[in-house]
Amino acid sequence: MIQRSNFTIAAMTAAVLSFTAGSAVAQKSTSKPAAKSTTTASAGKSSTGQTGVGIDLANIDKSVAPCDDFFRYAEGSWLKNNPIPPSETRWGSFNELANRNQAVARRILEKAAADRGAKAGSNEQKVGDFYAAAMDSAAIEKAGLKYLQPRLEQINAIKDLAGLQRYIADPKSFGTGWYGFGVRQDSKNSTQYAVYMSQGGLTLPDRDYYLNDDARSKGIRTAYQNYQVTLFKLLGDDQATAEKNAAAVTRIETRLAKISRTRVALRDRESNYNKIPVAQLTADNPNLNIPLVLKESGLGTAKEIIVGQPEFLKEVNTMFKEEPVADQKQYLRWHLVSGVTSALPKAYSDASFKFTQVLTGAKQQQPRWKRSLQATDRALGEAFGQLYVDEAFSPAAKARAKEMVENLRKAYAERIQATEWMSAATKTEALKKLNAFAVKIGYPDKWKDYSALKVSRESALNNLFAASEWGTKDNLSKFGKPIDRGEWGMTPPTVNAYYNSSMNEIVFPAGILQPPFYDPKADDAVNYGGIGAVIGHEMTHGFDDQGRKSDATGNLRDWWTKEDGEKFMAKAAVVGKQFDAFTPLDSVHVNGNLTMGENLADLGGLTIAYQAFQKTAQAKAHKSIDGFTPEQRFFLAYAQIWRANSRPEALRQQVMTDPHSPGEFRTNGPLQNMPEFHQAFGCKDGDKMVRSGDLRAKIW
Repeated sequence: MIQRSNFTIAAMTAAVLSFTAGSAVAQKSTSKPAAKSTTTASAGKSSTGQTGVGIDLANIDKSVAPCDDFFRYAEGSWLKNNPIPPSETRWGSFNELANRNQAVARRILEKAAADRGAKAGSNEQKVGDFYAAAMDSAAIEKAGLKYLQPRLEQINAIKDLAGLQRYIADPKSFGTGWYGFGVRQDSKNSTQYAVYMSQGGLTLPDRDYYLNDDARSKGIRTAYQNYQVTLFKLLGDDQATAEKNAAAVTRIETRLAKISRTRVALRDRESNYNKIPVAQLTADNPNLNIPLVLKESGLGTAKEIIVGQPEFLKEVNTMFKEEPVADQKQYLRWHLVSGVTSALPKAYSDASFKFTQVLTGAKQQQPRWKRSLQATDRALGEAFGQLYVDEAFSPAAKARAKEMVENLRKAYAERIQATEWMSAATKTEALKKLNAFAVKIGYPDKWKDYSALKVSRESALNNLFAASEWGTKDNLSKFGKPIDRGEWGMTPPTVNAYYNSSMNEIVFPAGILQPPFYDPKADDAVNYGGIGAVIGHEMTHGFDDQGRKSDATGNLRDWWTKEDGEKFMAKAAVVGKQFDAFTPLDSVHVNGNLTMGENLADLGGLTIAYQAFQKTAQAKAHKSIDGFTPEQRFFLAYAQIWRANSRPEALRQQVMTDPHSPGEFRTNGPLQNMPEFHQAFGCKDGDKMVRSGDLRAKIW
């Protein structure tokens, strides 16, 4: 629950690239099923003799030809038989696994919450009390605004620009909005931490929600206005005052949206890296009082700040002077309250969910235990993560995952060496980077120390504030210290993985190292098509259109020859054009530039995983299981990790804001370019799953 130190996408895109943002979805396709099929599956059992282990044959829709639409061939029956639960905006393999992980986590948390005798200050006490307080809806209702009032009064006491500056500079302030501020690795000097500032301050998911004139965007803005009015009235404003305050907040945020860079522009790592001396930044933006911000944050010795978007800070500087202080106070009031509705009386969370319904199409609010679990994970993820891995992740699973990583690393090296379009000089640098990848699997070797975080059962809201303050302090305290290379960016139960360019590391939490991604009972084809593709995906992020700009030490440096760089971008452009043409909904197109990095990682990751799989005994034996060859099982395993249904509202939001393409295209998109897939299923030129000639993308 870090607020002040949370970086916006401008700062984080270059640093961490995840496998899925949790909204990778599948939606209906306009392609028609063909009658032909090159392979049939028996109604028998899977490779282990157990139905549903490895590949569930019941998910296959044999009315669809694999060379026509492999996504629906592989998972069509599952899509038909698994409607989205009312409390979800999408439902797929990630959700199914997350649900299983949450069931384990719930048992752990409920046990901790029931233990009133846990040692004070222990992780068990903090985890148990945090979860118990979040679950205690009666206590939250009774408290009302009691624990929020001091912070509201603090905002109300602001009289002028100087007061506004003091409030924003205070690290204990929550939901200050305006801009992103914090400490992270210097992208051009990976041995040091640096102070970063970046664009931020918006409530809606993206700048375009404020600026687009289509009916959908206008409807969302109307719902947003209504949400604001509702919350302001709950805080005690009358109708007219609430409407006036909501209009002020919307005006300020719209002004910020107009100066915000697009998500595509934020992917340009060089233009979003601007190291500016503190003295110059202060002179250029006097109204921000940057020296005060640095002093209050314990960063007074900083001489430079890396600014993502200088023009954004310039506009905020102007707004601090131009916008009435009374309106800016409402902006701060809004960001404070809207950030903690989950820990306020039911009327607040109901209002928040009503707006969420408009954004995502969700029919019901998630049960309280899930919301409380997620809050606990955000606040104390490595505290209860220790308990989670003891129950859900074995040393054997970690060892086998490590072995697969090294197998894929070898396969990647072979692909790099065999690449015809890359010069020897660039290959040498690429192999140096590949061999330098740090690998983290399952959980941290050293856990976070939460001893300074005070948690009690008295107030769920105070616990949120305490966790936010602890997180902010933890982030700011890094400045001037050696880089902590053991730190994780995800908690152990997370169903995801990521590549961090500054660390040059690939990270796989315990949460994703389970079926259908990884199954110790399944054959190699299933595991290489599942977790193998995930591993290859993260490795390829080190060589995608943005990750390739960091070297083996994690520094933002162009190590490519000019000619090789141009060749790479020409090949990447083919992928971008392919995805631009995909339409998950009528008139809604995937943005090939926004999703470029993830699409390249999918194509490269699947290619590398397939090459590594070919070295296994199963691939060499070429023995069919359940009527499928090892190669076919590999591709079926890949398709099953992307099975998902999604609500149209959530899908539209994903296409606008998410660098990950919908799951349908993360399946079919890479496979359309792979001769290995075409050969496995007997696909020919002219089939929808086959791209030919110059239309086919090949990089590694």
